[in-house]
Amino acid sequence: MLSIARGPGLTMSEKTKERSHLSRLGRWAAELVLVFVGVYAAFWLNNYQQRRAEAQRHDQILASVEQEFLRGIESGKITGAKQERQAAEFRRALDAGEMPPLRPFVFTTDYSPGDIATLLQSGGVELLEVETLMTLRQLESVIRWGLSDMQRYQKLSDELIVPNLDQDISFFYDPAKKLRKRFEIYPQALEATARFAHDLDRTKTELLKQIQAERQREH
Repeated sequence: MLSIARGPGLTMSEKTKERSHLSRLGRWAAELVLVFVGVYAAFWLNNYQQRRAEAQRHDQILASVEQEFLRGIESGKITGAKQERQAAEFRRALDAGEMPPLRPFVFTTDYSPGDIATLLQSGGVELLEVETLMTLRQLESVIRWGLSDMQRYQKLSDELIVPNLDQDISFFYDPAKKLRKRFEIYPQALEATARFAHDLDRTKTELLKQIQAERQREH
């Protein structure tokens, strides 16, 4: 009688153990996937919340600057037009030989060099676009150079004009009814003030357009 040889196989107990092992492995793999998904979801949610917070902060900064410049441009146009009229009228009278009176040159401003620095330190450098930052820096440069000129003219006025306001008009003009050389800074100061106002209006308008374009791209 022939006997049939059986190959190596698993007993019922061994099969049960293997299924149990595979089951644990499957649960472990499922738990690992769930942990990974959970960590990734938490990371994504945290990044999403950060991006949303940054976007809101970005828009708040831009909205604040936009409103400030809308008000500043409107009032600046009025002031600039007045300064241009004063400079043009003095130059017209001077050219006509009328010997217009000289007055103390006084320039006041509420600008603080720390205003723009504070804006940038509050997050502007990280949040604003490069083009907006460049335009902001250009405005800051116009302001600094303009104020430097205004301070110089005011200093000259304090030294040359203010101490002599009680003098007769001929003290400031020569016999040909031309301003004496040391007082030629007066019409120059008036014209420089008008140019400064014009430059401020131009750069503020450019910055306002850039800010509005940046806000538009964010929405």
